[in-house]
Formats: sequence, C-alpha cells, structure tokens
Amino acid sequence: MRIGISHLDPLRAGRQCSRKAGTGSVGDAERGAPSRIPGTPFQEDALVKTLARITAAGLVALAASTALAAPMSLKIAFVDPLSGGGASTGEAGLKTFQFMADQINAKNPDLKLEVTGYDNKLNPQESLVQLQKAIDSGARVVVQGNGSSVGAALIDFVGKYNDRNPGKEILYLNYAAVDPALTNAKCNYWHFRFDANSDIKMQALTNYIKGKPEIKKVYLINQDYSHGQAVRAAARAMLKEKRPDIQIVGDEVAPLQKVNDFSPYIAKIKASGADTVITGNWAQDMALLLKAAGDAGLPANFYTYYGGGSGGPTAIKQANLPDRVFQISEGYANIDYKPGHDFEAAFRAKTGQELTYPRVVNLMNILAKATLAAKSTDPKAIAKAMDSIHNDTLYGKDSFIRPDDHQIFQPIYISRFGPVDTAKVLDSENTGWGWTGDGVVEAKDTLLPTTCKMDRPS
Repeated sequence: MRIGISHLDPLRAGRQCSRKAGTGSVGDAERGAPSRIPGTPFQEDALVKTLARITAAGLVALAASTALAAPMSLKIAFVDPLSGGGASTGEAGLKTFQFMADQINAKNPDLKLEVTGYDNKLNPQESLVQLQKAIDSGARVVVQGNGSSVGAALIDFVGKYNDRNPGKEILYLNYAAVDPALTNAKCNYWHFRFDANSDIKMQALTNYIKGKPEIKKVYLINQDYSHGQAVRAAARAMLKEKRPDIQIVGDEVAPLQKVNDFSPYIAKIKASGADTVITGNWAQDMALLLKAAGDAGLPANFYTYYGGGSGGPTAIKQANLPDRVFQISEGYANIDYKPGHDFEAAFRAKTGQELTYPRVVNLMNILAKATLAAKSTDPKAIAKAMDSIHNDTLYGKDSFIRPDDHQIFQPIYISRFGPVDTAKVLDSENTGWGWTGDGVVEAKDTLLPTTCKMDRPS
C-alpha cells in the first residue's frame, strides 16, 4: 500500500509541487531560491507553513474528538480476603463488584469502571500493603468490607495519605465493616459506609424481638474483634431497654476465623437452656456454628447478621434447621419486586452464585451516579457529589447518605430460611430452601444519632 507523500511530510510535499511546476531547478530549491507555483502568489515556505498549520489543526481536532469520545476511566481496588477462612465471602464480594462494573459500563458509554482484587488475608497490615500496590497501579477507589479492624486501618491510612498527597486523593467505600465506631469516633470524610452498622441492625432486630413473647432466654456468641464486641454490647443494652424480662444466659466470643469445631460452644448453649441465639458471626464462623448446632440437635432459633453469606444456607439445610435461622439484612432474593427478582436471576446466570451483597449493587450504582454527576473521576469531586446523595435500592426503596458521618440509611429486612416452592420463588445454594420475609424496617426508622466530628477538605 502506497501512502501519498503529502500526508507524511508537508515540506517534501511543497518541494514536489515546486518541481512539477517547473519554476525552479532542484539546485535553486536546495539553495533556498524563491520558487513559485503558477497561478498563486505563494512561495514554497508559505505553502509549507500553511500545510503545517492545517496538519497541526487537524491533529488537535482529532485529539480533541478522541478525548471527548473516550469514557471516564476509574480503577477500583477490591481489598478483602481471597484466601483462608474468609475466602468464600471475599470471592463472592469480588464477583459482585465485577458484575456490577460490567452492568454499569454497558449502560453508560461515558464511564468505564474496572475492579481488581487484592488478597488481604483478613489482616490489617497486609491490607495496607495491598492498598499501596493498588494505588501504585492507578486505583483511586478502594472497596472493602470483611473485618472492621481492617476497616479502621484503611480509614486511618486513607486519611493520612490524602493529607500528604493533595490532588491525588483516594476514596474508601465500605460495604460490610459495621463497627459503629467507623462512622462515629473514627469517622473520616473520605470514608463512606454502605451497610447498616451493627447498632442499626441490632435496633431493628430488638424491635422485632420486642413483639415475640416466646423469646425468654438469649445466648450471645460473637467473634472476638471490634464487630463482635459491638454486637454483644448493643444486644445487651437494647434487650435490657426493650425486653427487660429476657434473660441473657450466656455471652462469649470466639477467635475470628480460627475455630474449626464449634461443638464445645454449642454444648454450653444447649446446657444454658437458651431458646434464642444472637450472633454476628460471618463466613466460616457462621457456617460451622450452624453445623455444630444441627449435629447437637440444639432446639434454639438463631438471629444472625450474616446467616445468608456464602455457605450459610447449605449449613442450615444440612443441620436441618427449617425456619429457625433469621437474618437482618438490606435485602434477600424473594422480596416481592420484579426488577430485583430479574436482577437476581441474571446475576445467578452470569456468576453461578446468588446475590449475598445487595448493598454492593447500591454502592456501585451510587458511585456511578456520583461520578457522572461530577463529570470527573477525581475522588474529591466524587465525594462531594456523594455527600448527601439519594438513590433507589435494588428493591425500589429510597436510600441516602447522611452527610454528617457518611453512613447510608436504607430499609432493613428480617427474613427466615426454610423450605420453599422453587417453582414460584428462588432457593439458596440449590438446597430447595430459601429466604422469605418476616418483617421490614423503613430507612427513616433506622436512624440513630452519630458522634462524628468530620473535618471536610476546603
């Protein structure tokens, strides 16, 4: 293929025109003698300059049109466990974020979200190492949820990093670390939480329990770190206020994701005579607790924060605990709302798993909405747009960020797990059992005060 010389070099093109016109010899042109083109008053140097200007203008116009056509690109670092006891939970979260990125990119040609996973091994220090790697790779947003101790470390790191690197800020979007301190004493402008904190969930749960006179003896078992400690403290305080007649017959904690057999704990629960267990356990600690309960034939109901997490439904079915495990969450598969049901079906078809993180759908939709509203991928601009944003949840209900502490408020549902008609509703983990509704608390009724004193960037 031959390319016309004028497209490659305006100077050579001018000389070719001069030679064809026959107005000067080659030697004249090389010596810089005036060389004219018949019928025009322009000399070769003027022509060259004109062609150069035209070429430059064309390149500038092409670059501008290319820039306008290119979507805004935003790299998101998913920093959570992808190995060890929390791996199943982390992998489910990563798939959900990546699915949502694909969905949003397909609907918004002006935006390109890219999610990359970084394994933090559920360790705060390793989380900071992985976050630095992500930043070095161009990530401007970090998402994390498993482990409030990790969340606290990230809040501290992000706040200090942004103070030291003005103009290069990063944003921390928290989808599951629910220690209330993260939006109270430890609150930071660059941190937004998209899950109800443990106090908000306990408020919803204890309001539900208040109307259950059959609940008389409660056993608390939680993981021994900030989240677990917050759950047990809130349970004690709120049960005392709303149901002072209830006996708390046990209250203990277990090492986070390190217990391989919960049968000794279940033996103590059984001996206590408890009719109800309240737990904030998640991932392996949730599944193994339920398995041990089934093996021991424990005649108690479980009120959980994360019974529906990966592996939980299978453990409930195998333990044969029909309609005895409840969950307090921002949603479940069988809420009577067709768009939500259709999304769940599409998600399962694409990922091969069920949606255990409806809040991630909310988070990603809000991130996209704020980015498009800001017309920028600058975290400072996104944070400003997100500061008091409202957005419909997956189930068609309003949710909103409170600017005082960047805590989201959304409806909280109480559901139970048991046998369902799979011809009509969705089951979980191919067990033939599924989550069905037992109650809902609207977003406006989940509000709790905050002690946050937030410093805002100028």
